[in-house]
Amino acid sequence: MQYKLIGTTMPAVEVLFDQAGEAMFTQSGGMAWMSDGVSMDTNTHGGVLKGIGRMFAGESMFMAHYTAERPGATIAFASTVAGEILPVNVGQTGGLICQKGAFLCAEPAVNLNIAFTKKISSGFFGGEGFILQDISGQGMVFLEIDGDKVIKELAPGEVIKVDTGNVVAFERSVAYDVEMVKGLKNIFLGGEGLFLTKLTGPGKVILQTQNINEFAGRIARMIPSK
Repeated sequence: MQYKLIGTTMPAVEVLFDQAGEAMFTQSGGMAWMSDGVSMDTNTHGGVLKGIGRMFAGESMFMAHYTAERPGATIAFASTVAGEILPVNVGQTGGLICQKGAFLCAEPAVNLNIAFTKKISSGFFGGEGFILQDISGQGMVFLEIDGDKVIKELAPGEVIKVDTGNVVAFERSVAYDVEMVKGLKNIFLGGEGLFLTKLTGPGKVILQTQNINEFAGRIARMIPSK
């Protein structure tokens, strides 16, 4: 399998299958275009329970699998918002914990499961929900980045505090927690909300410059109510 990233503002990843039998999977509706010689099959990708778990993690219950019937077939998967697509070799990272909606597509040997946050406070107030995505296995996975990507390599004990919604993914060695913004004036007048995501190294953290939920909220406030 080969791939290339296309576009800048609204990018896509186009995959070239070198051999018959090579495949990719994505959530329902993730495919943008494909050539002749690609077959499609829709299933729960690991069973009904895993499918239900993915629903809680922000993905679709059913996954669409696309398999090359001959060498040279191509398929493309496009991002849903303006930003970037980040290719990651999962086998080299040892796995990632991702926010809801970060997954775009992957090779079949990549596992997409749910991951519960270790602390209830993180789940209720962290902005990413009580359930995150656990990506493991072997092969390539492609993640959606809202805006531009920023990659930080945290040293042991190093802390970074991130606004809600700006975390894309982090390695399993990184500790995830939530802390309340200090000071009443900061809480009510600062405009950053009540909580910040606290990530503690060691490990790699992938951030995004755009918070799509915040952006959508600003657009919604401009829409006339009547």
